[in-house]
Amino acid sequence: MGWRLSSVCAAVATIVAIVPPSACRGQAWPELNTDRDAFTPSTFCVDAGRFLAEASYVYVENRLGKPTNSYPELLCRQGVADWLELRFGVNYDVNSQGSVVTSVEAGEVDEPGRTAHESSVLYGLKAAVSAQDGLIPQACFIMEGDTPMQGEHYGTVPIATAVAGWELPVEFAARGSRPWRLDTALRYSYLEGAEGWFTRWGPSAVLRVPVTPRFETHAEWFGTFSDGLARNTSRPFFSPGCHFGVTRRFEIGLRVGWGLAPDAANFFSDAGCAWRY
Repeated sequence: MGWRLSSVCAAVATIVAIVPPSACRGQAWPELNTDRDAFTPSTFCVDAGRFLAEASYVYVENRLGKPTNSYPELLCRQGVADWLELRFGVNYDVNSQGSVVTSVEAGEVDEPGRTAHESSVLYGLKAAVSAQDGLIPQACFIMEGDTPMQGEHYGTVPIATAVAGWELPVEFAARGSRPWRLDTALRYSYLEGAEGWFTRWGPSAVLRVPVTPRFETHAEWFGTFSDGLARNTSRPFFSPGCHFGVTRRFEIGLRVGWGLAPDAANFFSDAGCAWRY
């Protein structure tokens, strides 16, 4: 555990160190509002006519058996209206054991010691539902389908996600930094496994804290909870993270997490990037 904490602290310190002083004094920096930055998606859609590509590499240290490696976690988002975007993605992972820590669904290996491969394509849309007005949150709805190309999935998985968030009246003194945000989400998926159909719920909440116009940190709780299996699973996680805007169109990010229950993986790390055109 000690080496993991040291590695995370070193990575965060490195990102903070490369933020130039001018970043704290400059004009407002554009926020890409990526969905891969946390388990909780952004409450914003991609602007009409804009294209956003997100990708990452995920490592999951499972409690039993081999670790999971997942990549490229590619998600392409095309804005077609101020309130609507289209989404398409692809992913490949090895040794998934059911610990879902990103927006990609995963099957569960019956025998944790064996090697299993999964690949899938993701497609769907994201629609803005409301803008923040007092206690009324900014909200959006995501509807997607995940079709397996190889692996433990038995059929297309429908995934519905409701996201709601609030801009808080708190911010750092750095000029151009944005207010803090509290975002929440509830994800629902319906999967077919060896035992038949079952559901997987994924509640989450994240506090996003912009430190400078280009550097943001966050702290998140999320989990996935199955219903309909002979042995249902509860997999909650605590996950801090951060992202840094390298240019106005490109950002890099890092998040890590620790399982809070016996069913959850010991640890995961997620390093990724996003590019907007």
